[in-house]
Amino acid sequence: MADSAKKEAKKDNFWKSVKTEFKKIAWPDQKETVKQSVAVLCVSVVVGLIITFLDTLIQYGINFLTSIGV
Repeated sequence: MADSAKKEAKKDNFWKSVKTEFKKIAWPDQKETVKQSVAVLCVSVVVGLIITFLDTLIQYGINFLTSIGV
């Protein structure tokens, strides 16, 4: 019985600590969140385009090299 009381006390202490830490978080405002989301979207599109370009280039090169051997 004492063990379960200790576990319960630790569990309560844990959640109190979590609540205290959440109060310390500096949440960004809406403007900053939108700004960062747009930046992530732009970088994702650019990286996707670069990967597509490289994939097409490599595919063209491989097709060219394999057609030479025929």
